[in-house]
Amino acid sequence: MKGQTLAEALKSVFVLLVMVLCVVAGELIYYKIMGNPANFEGSNPDGAALPGNYLGIVFKGGFIVPLLIAVNLVMLTFVFERYIMLWRAKGRGNLNSFVRNIRDLLNEDKIEEASKLCDNQKGSLANVLKAGLHRYRDLQGDKTLMNDQKVLALQKELEEATALELPVLSQNLVILSTIASISVLIGLIGTVLGMIRAFGALATAGAPDALALATGISEALVNTALGITGSTLALIFYNYYQTRVDSMTFKIDEAGFSLAQTFASSLKR
Repeated sequence: MKGQTLAEALKSVFVLLVMVLCVVAGELIYYKIMGNPANFEGSNPDGAALPGNYLGIVFKGGFIVPLLIAVNLVMLTFVFERYIMLWRAKGRGNLNSFVRNIRDLLNEDKIEEASKLCDNQKGSLANVLKAGLHRYRDLQGDKTLMNDQKVLALQKELEEATALELPVLSQNLVILSTIASISVLIGLIGTVLGMIRAFGALATAGAPDALALATGISEALVNTALGITGSTLALIFYNYYQTRVDSMTFKIDEAGFSLAQTFASSLKR
């Protein structure tokens, strides 16, 4: 229990650290790279961006831009983190072949060989089946339980092992789903502020302030573009990873059912 609590605390620290580092990185990218005087006319960041210089154009998006950059960096970080974790959770070989080999070994009553195969395969499915195999072996020699009770005991063991693996598979997906929702909203805040600045330039007496008008419109469009981009990518990757998690969960349930059925058949021999 203490080990599990420590692991959860470390995961929370990791998430917080990633967010802090991404905010710092966003500020540095905005002020040091996009705000480089070489990106602007007269080497003045307060002036207009050089024609075709997109770094300078994005810099004109205002103070919401570094926040949007940080949000996108967080999204990309957890996209790669989920890719690595799900790749590790899949294991080394083909899952269908692995389950089929386990079933063949159990039909020959080779439980130890099946357990070693789980060690070689690794991953979430192998972890669940290995836990089931340990219980499988214990229940075979148990003389105190009826056959139906043995099958139920094995199914319970498989369910508990599955319950331990599922949080690992779906961990941090909520961050991607949250970014998919808030990124576009943060962009809209920048859009509204930019439009306020643009209309403020139009409202001046006499000739409108062309530079302030252009800056306001640029701020509005840049924030909209960054917000929609981050939201779209986060939504795409969230749905992709959620589909992979659902597929792996289905394989785990299917393999657990197959193991329980094989065990029930062995008891009738």
